[in-house]
Parts: sequence; structure tokens; C-alpha cells
Amino acid sequence: MGLPKRRHSRSRTRKRRTHQVLSLPALTKCGNCGATRLMHNACRHCGYYRGRPVVRIREKKAKAEEEKES
Repeated sequence: MGLPKRRHSRSRTRKRRTHQVLSLPALTKCGNCGATRLMHNACRHCGYYRGRPVVRIREKKAKAEEEKES
């Protein structure tokens, strides 16, 4: 493997590293409940994906809300 003959300058190193950034995940609104969710994933709040229920959400949250209202 070859070794560099000279040291790279700070600007040259930083120019190379400008492409090593992280991008934010693509978010979209859920068509069923309106919450933000990751694209191509079921909604964490209602369990729907493409207008169909695909995941059952635990009833724990609903029970806790009912107890608060009482």
C-alpha cells in the first residue's frame, strides 16, 4: 500500500470530509391519524400503513387516558 509523500493541508482534508455528513430521516404525515412517521414504515401511533391496519397498538395508552379522564 502506498504512503503519502507529503502531508495534506487542512483545507484539502476538510474538502474531502464535507461529503461525510449524516442526513435527516425522511418523515411524512400518517394518512390515518396525522402523526409524523418514517416513510415506508407503519405508524407508531395508530399501526396503519397505506390505509390498512398492519400492527396492533397496545391498549395500555388508551386505558391510561381513560383513567386520567375519570
